[in-house]
This record gives sequence, C-alpha cells and structure tokens, in this order.
Amino acid sequence: MSLTATEPLTLTPNTDSAPLLNALAQSITASHPPETWLWINFHRPDGGVNVRYAWTAGGHELGDRIDLLAVATPLDSADWLHIISEHAQTSTRGRIEIQAHPLRPILADVQAGVRCPDDRRNALLRAIACAAEHTGQTPLPGTPRWVGVGPTLLARRTP
Repeated sequence: MSLTATEPLTLTPNTDSAPLLNALAQSITASHPPETWLWINFHRPDGGVNVRYAWTAGGHELGDRIDLLAVATPLDSADWLHIISEHAQTSTRGRIEIQAHPLRPILADVQAGVRCPDDRRNALLRAIACAAEHTGQTPLPGTPRWVGVGPTLLARRTP
C-alpha cells in the first residue's frame, strides 16, 4: 500500500526551534553511557544559548537520589560547582557544547562529604557580591543551595 498526498505539501517558515533542539538532545543522549546527566548548550547565531538537560538510562533516578543526599548533608552551590566540575567531560558538535556528568562518581563524592575548597568558595562569594553590586541587589548571606543533578531539583525555580 502506498500513500499519496491529495493536496500539495506546503512548507512554512517556523521560528519554533524546540522540536529540532529536542531531537538533537535525544540523539546526543543516545550516544552516552547509562547514569549520565547531560548539560547541552545550543549556541545560537545571535550569541544566545538554549540549554537542555538530559539523562541517560537510570540517570533520572540516580540524579534525584544524589540531590536528596546532597541537600540532607547539607551541601551548597559551591560544593555543587566543585563536584560536578571535577567529573565533567566536555565535547562539542559544531555550535553545540555537551557537558557529560557521570553520576556514579558524583554520588561517591556526595557520600564521602566532599566539600569545595575555601579559596574556590570565597571566589564564588566574591562573584555573587560583584553581581549583586552591579545589579543593585543585596546578596543573601552564605552560598546558595545545592543546584541539582536530577530532574526534580533542576526543575525547581525557587531559591
């Protein structure tokens, strides 16, 4: 059986890039090992960036488990930056930057209570203070909360 079109196909310009970006993210995700969290930056020609998070098989559950442990410890955003940067594997595909974060080593660090070194923590606090001054805001005391490696915490919009 073959299908034939009864009307001519009309292609219209569309500015919605979401379907294309989602398909690309799925393709990228398929090329990574299980239990990996992917931070995918799609660099646009105008200088902006579209960001997508993706998890390979088992990554959703493991990422959420890590976040529960990190928040209970309690680890903060400085610890998050330190731990994920220690395990990040960065690659590119044209204007697409892919940061792959294997979750098992991150879990091991969280369980071991790995903390951000003081010099790095102080640098983060200085950057936050500088941004607050530049925007006319007052920074909250201390460092912000653990950002997350699982979908539940990363989807949360409140501080």
